[in-house]
Amino acid sequence: MSSKTRKMQYSLAINEAIRQMMDTDDSVFLIGQGVKSPWYVGKTCLGLLERFGPERIIDTPVSENAITGAAVGAAIVGMKSVVIHPRMDFMLYAFDPIINEAANWHYMFGGRSSVPVVIWGIINRGGEQAAQHSQALHALFAHIPGLKVVMPSTPYDAKGLMISAIKDNNPVVYIDDRWLYSKEGEVPEEIYDVPIGKGIVREEGDDLTIVSVSYMMEETLKAAEELCREGTRAEVIDLRTIKPLDEELLLKSVKKTGRIVIVDGGWKAFGLSAEIAALVSEKMFEFLKAPIKRVTIPGCPAPSSPVLEKKYYEIATKIICAAREIVKKGKEEIEALIEGDG
Repeated sequence: MSSKTRKMQYSLAINEAIRQMMDTDDSVFLIGQGVKSPWYVGKTCLGLLERFGPERIIDTPVSENAITGAAVGAAIVGMKSVVIHPRMDFMLYAFDPIINEAANWHYMFGGRSSVPVVIWGIINRGGEQAAQHSQALHALFAHIPGLKVVMPSTPYDAKGLMISAIKDNNPVVYIDDRWLYSKEGEVPEEIYDVPIGKGIVREEGDDLTIVSVSYMMEETLKAAEELCREGTRAEVIDLRTIKPLDEELLLKSVKKTGRIVIVDGGWKAFGLSAEIAALVSEKMFEFLKAPIKRVTIPGCPAPSSPVLEKKYYEIATKIICAAREIVKKGKEEIEALIEGDG
């Protein structure tokens, strides 16, 4: 990797990834609502229309099903399409082209045809947007065979995963969180890949594992810092991709620490945290020193009241409480065993 990096906002890192891929590959195009409007997409599409023109940066009417269907169709005949949904909630209107067509096409044609489409959804939290504009629906898409699902948490990963998603020969659901858009980090100038399906250890530790993804990594790192001050060293894993999961990295960490807190920005029931908990129970049960803990947003629609919103998205404190509980429980059990041997 080039040593030439500079600090860049998360949203501009996505912008650079798209621009560089469009510069190097004429088959890449961007389509969606508000691609020329900062109100819709922040700085992620800044300057792209002026650089590439309306034939490759296509601002559309409000029709999620038609927009996504057009992107999937273009991908089937050889284009590399990136279709943006400024509010992930309304990707629900596009379930047919995403799930029935894009996800199944490669399989149905025996691998002879592919669908190189990036389906890009933005999670919008807070700002009194309430239930129909705040939903994190990543678990729905991770459930579907044929779809890969990536969720970056840093500017470096935002660029690298977008590049990997565009290069991929089959559909990738790229999910980012608007709360990350102003986050800054070092980003190389060159084109580079962050491998799909590979997580990363953000913090080393041996007392417990905390696994998270996307914006929830911010909350997780805050919690890990507080726990460290208390003398508990958490190993923090950023999944980066939720489909496929990096099982090797995750299970290796759990084997080392014997405890895990799973943090998810979606709901608890039937979600990402449940999948990870099942995986750890099936493959690492003998190494667990304490019960698995899950921290998610409450299992109800998002409120519009700013006071209730603050409580609804209060995650770091819950992570700390969950970690304290299982670390304490683990230590108490070990002490009891020692006393029993005596």
